[in-house]
Amino acid sequence: MTDSEYGPSIFTAVAENRGGANGESWIEGGLRVDVRSPIGPEQSQGTNPEELLALAWATCLSESGRIVAGPSYPVQVRTRITLHKRHDGSSFEFRGRAELHFEGKDMDAATHLAEAAHARCPVSRMLSGQSEVTIVAV
Repeated sequence: MTDSEYGPSIFTAVAENRGGANGESWIEGGLRVDVRSPIGPEQSQGTNPEELLALAWATCLSESGRIVAGPSYPVQVRTRITLHKRHDGSSFEFRGRAELHFEGKDMDAATHLAEAAHARCPVSRMLSGQSEVTIVAV
């Protein structure tokens, strides 16, 4: 993906990791966290990819919910990312569930707003396979 294909980037975050699920991850010029596998013996000594993904998705859905419901409308979001063995046993996979609460809205209106927020949220679109992702060996 290049800027010429989709227009100029609005923002770029660059994250790095050393040590995998039992190492360190950081954002260039920003957040730095120790990461630990949620299934390893040192899990309480850091955060893990599931937590980081849940935070990113909750934040994105909350902002998207605020936009579709109105900027001053209170939206509460709870996301859950779970780790599972794949059915073929070859590796792991994430599964996600998001709950959006639009205070004072009936279920039909809240469902419509939640669907609109999900459709608008870039993290939701990426998790749903609707965004371009490129993997390159360097």
